[in-house]
Amino acid sequence: MNRNKPDGFPANFLWGGAFAACQSEGAWDVDGKGISVSDIQPIIDQNKRKNIKSEVGGTFAEIKRLSADTTLNFPKRYGIDFYHTYKSDLALLKELGLTCFRTSISWSRLFPTGEEDVPNEKGLQFYDDLIDEIIKNGMEPIITISHYEMPLHLSLKYGGFSNKKVIDLFMKYAELVLHRYGEKVKYWIPFNQINLLYPCGFKSTGVYDDYSDHLLEAYYQAVHNQLVCSALCKKIALKVNPDILVGVMLSDKIMYPKTCKPEDLILTMKRNQMQYFCSDVGLRGEYPGYALRYFEENKIQINETEDELELIAKYKMDYLSFSHYSTRIISAETCDMNSYTFELNPYLKPTPWEWRIDPLGFYNAISTYWDRYQVPILISENGFGAIDKVEDGEIHDDYRIAYFRDYIAQMKEAVKDGVKILAYCTWAPIDIISSSTSEMIKRYGFIYVDQDDYGNGTKERIKKNSFYWYKNVIASNGVDL
Repeated sequence: MNRNKPDGFPANFLWGGAFAACQSEGAWDVDGKGISVSDIQPIIDQNKRKNIKSEVGGTFAEIKRLSADTTLNFPKRYGIDFYHTYKSDLALLKELGLTCFRTSISWSRLFPTGEEDVPNEKGLQFYDDLIDEIIKNGMEPIITISHYEMPLHLSLKYGGFSNKKVIDLFMKYAELVLHRYGEKVKYWIPFNQINLLYPCGFKSTGVYDDYSDHLLEAYYQAVHNQLVCSALCKKIALKVNPDILVGVMLSDKIMYPKTCKPEDLILTMKRNQMQYFCSDVGLRGEYPGYALRYFEENKIQINETEDELELIAKYKMDYLSFSHYSTRIISAETCDMNSYTFELNPYLKPTPWEWRIDPLGFYNAISTYWDRYQVPILISENGFGAIDKVEDGEIHDDYRIAYFRDYIAQMKEAVKDGVKILAYCTWAPIDIISSSTSEMIKRYGFIYVDQDDYGNGTKERIKKNSFYWYKNVIASNGVDL
């Protein structure tokens, strides 16, 4: 028996970065693209950004009003103009040394309303060129099929993924991209952060607030339909290219109990179970008992068929992917099963956006998922939103270096435990528009973009101090932190 204990990252480990089409591409009304659910997200007032219960959405009337508004600032509509700058941006990422790059395909760029019979050829040409350019620059592409880019039309007409009609419309799109890029792209994620109903329910599912009198039921119906779509993606992938790996992606929200009181512990356990729900279904192939009980107690009835359940059981996901940014705590006195109830850990340092920095929580998450599933893990997002200052043309972001040094060190601890990690993608290697607040001031990148919250600036890309640090980390395969 081979008992060699790993002492570092494997030679084929993928070091990468990630972002989404809806936060980077811009060109929201260029070359035939349709309006998406993210294109109606205005910038959030700085006084409200620390307690966001819904990033965008609202009632049917409110969404219609946002889609027609010409006065508000919608930063995701212009992004960082990656649609036009992708070649030079990818050249910078090659210089950084990335060996993988995660991005998404905009559904509304290929099918503007989602109901077209024929895809938009200019959109297809863009992704043909983009994926080829990623590979040309020595990076393994990791593609998310749906990353908050559903055509807005499908939300307004059908209520998004809560309607089974949208399964067929999504699969028309998913089958197209899997067939077109299946020989070039090995790693696929059908849905970004499939479990993140708070505060991303509308962006993720397309369900608007007054679509149903029982909004929670509508959300979980949408998630069920997305899990069916995920299984169908795996089924198609096997036919296109048996080497394709399809993963389920979570937003890591593993909670800590506030105290050792049994009530805190049990509520935390139940909250964590409902965070595992999507990965339990995707990786184990069946609905867990705790979820069935939760549905019954909350009068949630899922419209499901035997064929759908058999499909989920037969076509399980190949790996677990997750994003990790912070951790939170649960008290039975102040919290309940609603995912927007939590407390902040007083022992952890906050970011300007009140996200608690927790490298040990990252190690705990990796270890917990590995122990639960024993499948390969792909870290699809990890990062630190900060306010950067340009001083004499330079950005001295030692705080970002310290953050990633601590997080990568804890990831290495998991590797030493024998956890199989395929890739590590920082969010985001280049500054982009914030998903949660639509701000530009909330910067994650190793590369600075000279652009403010209103799209003003030269758009010049400037390498931060962290650029050179991460480049050295990659070159040493994580040895030199």
